[in-house]
Amino acid sequence: MASQCSSFRAKSAACALTALALTFAAHADVTFQDVINPADPTFNQELGINNSGLIAGYFGSGQAGHPNKGYTLPYSTANPITSGFVNENFPGSAQTQVTGLNNIGTTVGFFSDTNNGPGLDNNFGWVNVGGVFTEANNPNASPVAGLFTDQLLGVNNSDIAAGFYVADDGTTHGYTYNIGTKTFSGPIDDPNGVGATTVAAINNSGELAGFFTNSLTGATEGFLENGGTFTTINVPGFTTTVLLGLNNIGQAVGFDMDAAGNMHGILCNTSTLFCAQIDDPNGVNTTTFNGLNDKGQIVGFYANGAGNTIGMVATVPEPSMFLLTGCGALLIGFLRRRRRA
Repeated sequence: MASQCSSFRAKSAACALTALALTFAAHADVTFQDVINPADPTFNQELGINNSGLIAGYFGSGQAGHPNKGYTLPYSTANPITSGFVNENFPGSAQTQVTGLNNIGTTVGFFSDTNNGPGLDNNFGWVNVGGVFTEANNPNASPVAGLFTDQLLGVNNSDIAAGFYVADDGTTHGYTYNIGTKTFSGPIDDPNGVGATTVAAINNSGELAGFFTNSLTGATEGFLENGGTFTTINVPGFTTTVLLGLNNIGQAVGFDMDAAGNMHGILCNTSTLFCAQIDDPNGVNTTTFNGLNDKGQIVGFYANGAGNTIGMVATVPEPSMFLLTGCGALLIGFLRRRRRA
């Protein structure tokens, strides 16, 4: 049950060029801290962080006999961060990931009822409000080849969660879920990737971020959605661009990957569409950014030389924010697509 993030039914006309974001390879002013849960120092992924510095994540690879186990922990200045972990697992589950959290105490994620190995376990969405867990699965989700897949991946301060499901024909669709009213919206499909879209993040304005498989090229591309308008994010020279986190001050995070499989964390400005490429120095070519808050803190993970997956917090100082906001003129072009009712 390794972390996956795969995408409002959208039909639209397109305009000119695909969104192109330019990259810088290194940022010496970004500081990094490892996050290592003593319960399993070999595998940790940090998936979300709120403005209070509370981090959501999990340990365990999901391989058979090595189940995912969810947790939260408060940020600390220690490096590595090795204490403060609070277990958070869906009651009765075999595996749990805590994938997102907001500033008012709500957490979301998905769980499995088995631990057979990646791609061999059902995934069910869940929410936790005030310590009360509730299963939340889109009614359009359906088992495919005997497996059920529905994941909640993010939540905003209005308790609107975002995620994706797999339908009975094997297609993947995003959606949002109102936790208070227990109602679903969608499906949410990028018009260039209908049936192959994952919504991975939602901010307090209801903007969405995620990724899709381009129906023409087969490439995996990131997207931003605002009021029914989709904008594609592609980092030039890379075969894959994925957005996984979105904050309230115009920034998104994720990763890009080249044909050789080298992965780099990306921090993008959602107005200029400029993306800076940032590697954890201990995980060059293996860095993924999963979530961020409004205070310059990014969470994710990397793989080290021993083959372990290490959780990570990156702190981006104000000068790097200025670097991002000053580069709009460098953009080559972008494509915005509006959803028709």
